[in-house]
Amino acid sequence: MSAEPTPELSAELWRERRPSGPPIAHTFRSTYADRWVRFHSLPGSKRYPESEDEYAVVLDRYNTVLDALFAGTDLFVVTMDWSYTPTGPAGYPEPRESLHPGGTRWWTEPDVEDPDPAFHSHTRLYADLRPWKRGCVDDLLRAVADDTLGDVFFTDTELRRIHHPYEGGADIVLTTPEERDRFRELHSGWLPGHPAGL
Repeated sequence: MSAEPTPELSAELWRERRPSGPPIAHTFRSTYADRWVRFHSLPGSKRYPESEDEYAVVLDRYNTVLDALFAGTDLFVVTMDWSYTPTGPAGYPEPRESLHPGGTRWWTEPDVEDPDPAFHSHTRLYADLRPWKRGCVDDLLRAVADDTLGDVFFTDTELRRIHHPYEGGADIVLTTPEERDRFRELHSGWLPGHPAGL
């Protein structure tokens, strides 16, 4: 009896399951607007935690939503860096390298729209697969909350649901508008006050 192969996050898988756009986390809100919801990390839409008590609230909110999305499953953990060339040194290698040492590069997205090549850049994405358990990504989440690590996201092996934390909250992409509405109701106290859900 052979073991099942370990799922692997690849450009081919992303293009097959998510053909609407590249896996650039800050674009998910507009790309998947009909299935997107945002939750804030602190009461009063406060952006940055300033005490250990506030960090505890931030991590609890992140983990509560992650539990609802991924309990009992494996998830891909995705981090990002960028460079002026596809294979050049990272612009800011830390803390990504130390917080996500097992991440394997699986996508490079060029931004070469500027006519001046000096302003071209390449976003590189790294992923690993791990079983979801509450707290397993807290180091990454804390760095995101401090705005020292950006464009992190988590997704299941089928790429059905996405959790993109940012400093101040998280953007969630669900499978359908109806599922999005259920999540919105479940955590209504964490919704932004802005009418556009921002």
